Amino acid sequence: MDFQTIWFILWGVLWAVYFMLDGFDFGVGMLLNFIGKNDTEKRIIINTIGSVWDGNMTWLVTAGGATFAAFPTTNALMFSYLYTPLLMILFALIIRGVAFEFRGKGESKTWKKGWDTAIFLGSLLPALLFGVAFGNIFQGLPINADGYHGTLFTLLNPYGLLTGLLFVLLFIVHGALWLSFKTNGDISDRSSKIAYNIWYLLVTVVVLFLACTAFATNLYSNYISNSIWFVIPIIAVLSLLGIKLFISKGQPMKAFYLSCITILMVTFTGVIGLYPNLIPSSIDPQYSLTIFNSSSSDYTLKIMTVVALLLMPIVIAYQIWIYRIFRQKVTKEDIVKNKEAY
Repeated sequence: MDFQTIWFILWGVLWAVYFMLDGFDFGVGMLLNFIGKNDTEKRIIINTIGSVWDGNMTWLVTAGGATFAAFPTTNALMFSYLYTPLLMILFALIIRGVAFEFRGKGESKTWKKGWDTAIFLGSLLPALLFGVAFGNIFQGLPINADGYHGTLFTLLNPYGLLTGLLFVLLFIVHGALWLSFKTNGDISDRSSKIAYNIWYLLVTVVVLFLACTAFATNLYSNYISNSIWFVIPIIAVLSLLGIKLFISKGQPMKAFYLSCITILMVTFTGVIGLYPNLIPSSIDPQYSLTIFNSSSSDYTLKIMTVVALLLMPIVIAYQIWIYRIFRQKVTKEDIVKNKEAY
């Protein structure tokens, strides 16, 4: 296997893990004002992700860094072509982080309501725009020898918006399931109910997305040429169906684990369909950016592979350790007695 393919796989894994981990952070942020009925409940909700959200963001930095180092041409042109939505994502993520820290610095209802809105928007916009960005990458961007021939509004096409909606609903269900097993009482019950109800809408959008993908993209080409890869979307569908089963049985933790698998498999489904493209051209395939015409040298990729093999296990072990330390449910008593809580 060549180093370009190895790093394409790692690139896909990094994005998949990021969406799996920060996905429930986005979901919790979007649900904050709908599930939390008073300040105490909202603080409980925020503190379920308070110890992990910034660590989850590490995977975004790593995915971006891997794109920059392994596929510098793609990185440069992607940030040029998708400059506006990526800048909006960056600002939204910054505002969300600031909102977590500043919400508890004042006591007035107006102050907290303002930061609650910032958390909502700082969660909704990245979820939506990441989906729009990947949706446009899936169907190809209008690029040729003269460069990119689109605008922000051409990115907001039906398929791009549909993919954005898919991401939003995936993360809402993901976040609701996280809250279901990380809290007790009314918050847990409301979260389970939201996950159960939104699941039906999610399934509808998934079916629509899969149908539109056949007409708007070439993602299925790799699956048709090598049918073994169909196991990935099949696992995604089975995991999605399993979520409903475990919600109905009152087992939100198992449903959450299946939600993790669903997000991983959905991301892998798109990545496998792209190979070997990174940014396909919707004008002419010869202008597509691939892992072969936009990668770093083999020597660079070889060094990066060695570094990744040495450091990634440490990062993974550390994150597992953090999740184990903060595995307990968050309760009202935890918020009251912990002065460091959000």
